[in-house]
Amino acid sequence: MANCCDDTPKAGSCGSAPTPTCCDAGCSAPPEQSGQLSTFRIEQMDCPTEEALIRSKLEKIPEVQELQFNLLNRTLGVRHASLSPQTLVEAIASVGMRAEPLAATATTRVAIAQMDCPTEERLITDKLSGMPGIAALQFNLLQRTLTISHEPDALTPALSAIRELGFTPQLEAEAKASTEAYSPVKGHWWRLGLSGVAAVSAEILHFTQLVPEWVVAVISVAAVLLCGLAIYKKGWIALKNRNLNINALMSIAVTGAILIGQWPEAAMVMFLFAVAELIEAKSLDRARNAIRGLMDLAPEKATVQQVDGSWVETDVAAVAIGSRVRARPGERISLDGEVVRGNSTINQAPITGESLPVEKTVGDPVFAGTINQAGELEYRVTAEASHSTLARIIHAVEEAQGARAPTQRFVDQFSRIYTSAVFVFSLAVAILPPLLMGGEWFEWIYRALVLLVVACPCALVISTPVTIVSGLAAAARKGILIKGGVYLESGRKLTHLALDKTGTITHGKPVQTDFLPLAKGVPRDYR
Repeated sequence: MANCCDDTPKAGSCGSAPTPTCCDAGCSAPPEQSGQLSTFRIEQMDCPTEEALIRSKLEKIPEVQELQFNLLNRTLGVRHASLSPQTLVEAIASVGMRAEPLAATATTRVAIAQMDCPTEERLITDKLSGMPGIAALQFNLLQRTLTISHEPDALTPALSAIRELGFTPQLEAEAKASTEAYSPVKGHWWRLGLSGVAAVSAEILHFTQLVPEWVVAVISVAAVLLCGLAIYKKGWIALKNRNLNINALMSIAVTGAILIGQWPEAAMVMFLFAVAELIEAKSLDRARNAIRGLMDLAPEKATVQQVDGSWVETDVAAVAIGSRVRARPGERISLDGEVVRGNSTINQAPITGESLPVEKTVGDPVFAGTINQAGELEYRVTAEASHSTLARIIHAVEEAQGARAPTQRFVDQFSRIYTSAVFVFSLAVAILPPLLMGGEWFEWIYRALVLLVVACPCALVISTPVTIVSGLAAAARKGILIKGGVYLESGRKLTHLALDKTGTITHGKPVQTDFLPLAKGVPRDYR
């Protein structure tokens, strides 16, 4: 895997192993989370400008280890060593903002199998952000998980609130198998195909007038029901929670078209929107597959030496630091470690991007996911499976989409206003001309519904985060780690690129680049 770190550990690096990254200074793996976490609510913190101001102030305090900003909830989590929260309050006050300490919080990761797009993320955010005891929310659409920072008594009400939205939240440990198996794309194609055939048939029959209008109506309603029940359910839940999201707007538009007798248009609009929803889900599934591809690099079993000297195959998750593990020729290294016996060559391209196998002997480090080639090795485990170099790479890719790009932050804020404005304007188009100018009710209601569909911010809201997530996953498949949308978007501003090692931009295998003839008469361009 291509990377920009040196082979040798540097002072201040993340552990003893290089961590692939080509997007920001330092290592891509998160630091070890030791220390106290203090959470504050800062009502004046509304945009990245205030975030940058607070960050520049707090990062100067030596005891501060990590800052976790949540602009939506106006909260800040500060992980620090021995430091009084009052010191942090005073530091934030010095930049003109008032920080209110929140009660000690716990962090719970919840799996939500039905959470696939920013619309659902927004619905959950609006539901939970005002609840007492909820300090911060962190979404991971790739893994369909929500990390909740909360007071001890707030978790149960939060889970109940999520269930009211039509989702099925489960604690991550209980939901691992189900979330991996769940896919909104599977099992929907046949229904979508029938809906498309019905919608097109309704349009053709309506224009040719080959059958009575009631037949067209029946076919159109069938098309809507085949692909639109889930959208109607989401739209109704959104309206109950006073949230005018995309599903609510489309449900209103399709229902209005049916009520005024525009059956084929209602069927076609619902079908096209369902297609867009599945395309989005499919793109996220492809991103998830890229993550699973990284996970598949590391074996699930390791051959571990027991107290009596025998070797037993053990789950890697159960292998403790300091255990002695054996890797035969052709096997993948199961865990990060240090060679204690044997000599071999290891293909480290999946981790470090080295174009040739690397010689390993006693005292050399080995990384989980790399391939032992020549001889048998025994190594002492130096990191648990969940903290190996490969695990930290996977964690970095999973969490990268949480670093929102400026464009995504703008779209999130803009869509909140735009969606409501579109609905109000469409309502005005439907009502005001007939009341004030004597217009035909049918005509202006029809125009209002057209406006509602055409001006719906579906493409605007969905395309930005999906594009960013797809970009991060595509880069990961090519061996490039990008920490988030912020850095992905900043790539367009690059004018120079510095690479500090061989193997960074190679393909993991040697390629002839030049030919110099030693004998006279041989053309220089001979290959």
